[in-house]
Amino acid sequence: MADASSKAKKDDPDEEYDPYLHRNLPNPNKSIETLGHLVKGIIGTGILALPEGFKLAGMLVGIISTILIGLLSTYCLRILVQSQYELCKKKRVGLLTYPESMQYACEVGPKCFRRFSPYAGGLTNFFLVTFQIGTCCVYVVFVAVNIKFVGDEYTDPKIALTYYILMFFVPFLCIIMVRNLKIFAPFSIAANIITLLTIGVCGYYIFQDLPPFSDRPYAGKFSNYFLYFGTSLFSLQSITVVTSAENNMENPRQFLTPFGVLNVGMAIVVVIYSFFAAAGYWKYGDEIKSSITLNFPSSDAIAQTIRCLYSAAIFISYGLQGIPAVYIIYHDYVLPRIGEDASNKKKLTWDIGLRIGLVVTSIVLATTVPLLGHIISLVGVFCLSALGITFPAIIELSAYWPDRLGPGKFCLWKDIVIVLIGLFGLIVGTYSCVYNIVQELIDLYQKK
Repeated sequence: MADASSKAKKDDPDEEYDPYLHRNLPNPNKSIETLGHLVKGIIGTGILALPEGFKLAGMLVGIISTILIGLLSTYCLRILVQSQYELCKKKRVGLLTYPESMQYACEVGPKCFRRFSPYAGGLTNFFLVTFQIGTCCVYVVFVAVNIKFVGDEYTDPKIALTYYILMFFVPFLCIIMVRNLKIFAPFSIAANIITLLTIGVCGYYIFQDLPPFSDRPYAGKFSNYFLYFGTSLFSLQSITVVTSAENNMENPRQFLTPFGVLNVGMAIVVVIYSFFAAAGYWKYGDEIKSSITLNFPSSDAIAQTIRCLYSAAIFISYGLQGIPAVYIIYHDYVLPRIGEDASNKKKLTWDIGLRIGLVVTSIVLATTVPLLGHIISLVGVFCLSALGITFPAIIELSAYWPDRLGPGKFCLWKDIVIVLIGLFGLIVGTYSCVYNIVQELIDLYQKK
């Protein structure tokens, strides 16, 4: 994989190699800064969508499942970071990207993995790019749905959602063309403030005139559980945020300590999500929408303002989510084919073409499947069952293969179980989400 981070200088072969000493970061983050980046990086549109997930799972099942999925996600992120460190020691480099880690893990792991090593990095990139594009699609639908909800108060409510999606084609195209990420910095700060404000306003509406808690069913239909599972994974998992946070720490050893950045950060995230989702479902019950902001009074000025502001925050995040996908495709696949010595004009043409292609793809997908909750579930269950559960277990198994698997080869059996959980979620969950999307689309077009 074409990432300069893996080209750190080698140490004396006779000495124990410590990757942390070979990262050479120009502006590393302190632990408290990393904790802030981790929490604000994970909390996004998922927090407004998870209350609908509780409608699918039921109140009690939703709370318990969110905590369990949070624990599983935290553990898998933990073994991923630990295993990357072990692989860096073996390879004697300061850093390995996720695709590089997966490829090298297959090279040094069990023989049955080695035949797949040439494709492991590409497979990881596929899921990473799919996740980023899927997230961009979620953002497009989220912005369009919320702006339409406001627009319906002042224009013809019969204007189709498709027109609102297409209306944002040029603005999304403009923001994805920003090449200097420093330009995003002040807007990202504003987006974080808006997110906190949105959560506060949501609390204001949620805790007014709450119905009896017993009115909410404790469990939902099993057939709907995987829709919840995907939404929960989408909300709680953020592989790129976690690996980036650890890679840029001043003291990365504090990332995985018992009260380190990962455990504390994920505990905060799980508590916030569980409380917010349960409260939202408690308030609105089966009337809960795919984004809880759509449950607020349509003509209320505060509600309209918060919908517009949070849509603006998500609009800004679109660029930050889309650029990594462009970077992966360009540096790992386009640049090796056109050559480093290609003209700047040719490189720029490819770069711009990829950015346009990403926007067109996300707009087309959003127009074809304008179902916010279902898209979130599908992206979560398809991409994050692999990236957040299955792949970390495979990487850990390979990193400690063959003689560091613990008593009774505990690591082997544990990772096999985790892989099976991930594959089950990926296969059954994807089928369930696609089936529900098809049924929803059939109903939607029949109504037209």
